[in-house]
Amino acid sequence: VYMEVDAHPDDKQKEIDDMTLHCQADSDEMLGMVVSADPGKTGFYKFLDVNSGNPFIKGVRQVLHNPEQPPGYCLNPEFVQGIRELGKRKLLFDLCVRPAELHDAVELCSQVPETNFVLDHCGNADPYIVNGQREITSSSSETTYVHSKENWQKGIYELGKLKNVYCKISGIVARAETGWNAETLAPTVNACLGAFGEDRVLFGGDWPVCTLGSSLSQWIAALKQIVAKRPAAMQEKLFSLNAEQLYQL
Repeated sequence: VYMEVDAHPDDKQKEIDDMTLHCQADSDEMLGMVVSADPGKTGFYKFLDVNSGNPFIKGVRQVLHNPEQPPGYCLNPEFVQGIRELGKRKLLFDLCVRPAELHDAVELCSQVPETNFVLDHCGNADPYIVNGQREITSSSSETTYVHSKENWQKGIYELGKLKNVYCKISGIVARAETGWNAETLAPTVNACLGAFGEDRVLFGGDWPVCTLGSSLSQWIAALKQIVAKRPAAMQEKLFSLNAEQLYQL
């Protein structure tokens, strides 16, 4: 499944058209896409109408951790109504939020139980905070991913209680530092697997962003190592079956 790449607004439709060609090609492995659109913006419904005949569009993502998206933006009435419209059209919404704002995600997903959500990148956790190797203070210069271990865990478990929310196991390796290994990431992965269960988790490559911390093959190998002792059936759900069902591939 292709994930939108935050293209320039003038190029978003071209992105969809180009990826549709990939999905149509028998020689291409691409089977669907999640496209870029803001459910809270004027023109969102027209955008959905224009692309309503495209069977490869499985959902929408609006990245919510960009500087221009203030905290709480996803709870604006217009945004919530747009999310509700996605559910009516059998489309899902990919949630990419700041880890300190998972409580907003909980409220949004609770308000719109008829729409399915995918929480991207394990809630954008910092794996070093989750595994206890790092403490973040309020004086940190990096604010996007600042969070406490306790609040992240609470947000993940609250989201895991909502049956319309799935968790994409992805993204965390992008923040891996020199010398990292599977054990660096394991506490984050295992917390998400525990909160969402084997039927509501799915693997994400997050390429090319993952290359900030590792190669794609290294990320895949690390995740396989983390789940190696889990049942084979569960691993198959994580790496393929759950995504096939959720995205209707």
